[in-house]
Amino acid sequence: MSASQIYHDAIKALAAAATGEGTLASADGRALVDNPLCGDRVDMEVKMTDGRVAAIAHRVRGCLLCRAAASVIGKHAAGASPGDIERISIGVAEMLEKQAPSPAAWKDLEAFSPVHGHRSRYRCVQLPFEALLAALRAAGC
Repeated sequence: MSASQIYHDAIKALAAAATGEGTLASADGRALVDNPLCGDRVDMEVKMTDGRVAAIAHRVRGCLLCRAAASVIGKHAAGASPGDIERISIGVAEMLEKQAPSPAAWKDLEAFSPVHGHRSRYRCVQLPFEALLAALRAAGC
């Protein structure tokens, strides 16, 4: 599969939706993660209630894949536990690296399956998950 095929309509739609983009009035945790190799940068904020994600917000300066992955997080993270987020993040890594099925709980992640085989793009997809996990740690989770 050519590199141009990883930027298909579903990825473009997710990136354009920018679900969760913005800031939270009172975040419990915040993290800024960047990839100096390509310039992608994700600032992720999280609000927790009863050990679960109540809300997230993100600001992404990055490629289409990075923005689309952050949008998927914005769409699905509310209500998840830190353990759920960790499992989803591991599932994304396995999907990219081992061509495993996408995590079933977040069906939109199937859109990233064509990224398998394009190692230089894996971190673009994973960076928002790294930022969310770091924000959760900053929140004491």
